Amino acid sequence: MNIHIRHKAFAATTLISDLTIHTGENEIVALVGPSGAGKSTLLNIIAGLDKDFSGDIIFDDQRPPGLMFQEARLMPWLTVLENVTLVAPPDHPDPTGEALSLLTLTGLESQAEKYPSQLSGGMSKRLALARAMMFKPGVLLMDEPFSSLDAPAAESLRQCVLSLKATSPFSIIYVTHDLKEAVAIADRVLILDANPMTLKHQEFITLPRPRCLHDKAVSDVCEPLYRAWPGLLYGNADERKTM
Repeated sequence: MNIHIRHKAFAATTLISDLTIHTGENEIVALVGPSGAGKSTLLNIIAGLDKDFSGDIIFDDQRPPGLMFQEARLMPWLTVLENVTLVAPPDHPDPTGEALSLLTLTGLESQAEKYPSQLSGGMSKRLALARAMMFKPGVLLMDEPFSSLDAPAAESLRQCVLSLKATSPFSIIYVTHDLKEAVAIADRVLILDANPMTLKHQEFITLPRPRCLHDKAVSDVCEPLYRAWPGLLYGNADERKTM
């Protein structure tokens, strides 16, 4: 996928200017940068939810993007199964069967008839992931999907994403404030500046998988990036004390 945002503004403030990003087939690209840089806005543009910009979004195939918001955004009056079938294309030959397969892949098969209020935070995020996968996306857009979860639930969801990716390859563009999380999951990390958003550095991650946030190899990749870009990665300053 090729992304070129020539100009995106709110009122008189330019948020994104002349930004170009390319994602390769089946690649995971993490976007890291300060709050307010426009990362969530960029995902909304790619997803087609924000059309008030100048530029081009060119997809490698005809599959629509999937989107996971920071909040699960589930329909509380629908069951777990119904939340997934809700977004099925009108011409889908077997939406219930597809949804049940996705619930099995995300570990929610036993929760199909429950309602969102009966799910834990981690289960709700897994349901949001299953719903996003109902589109069979060519690229999955993830906006800080692990930020509200405790460490075990976040790690479980990360592994769930990678398992789904292995069964049905797709690309991922993933927004996070956590550099270690980005290094643990991504093939490439883009460090972004703000006012307007610009690409300052990209780091290719060649560590073998599986990776864990607290692996020494992950910390070894992060430490020189913290030193090189302290202003842009300042939100992780407290984390550096534990590295």
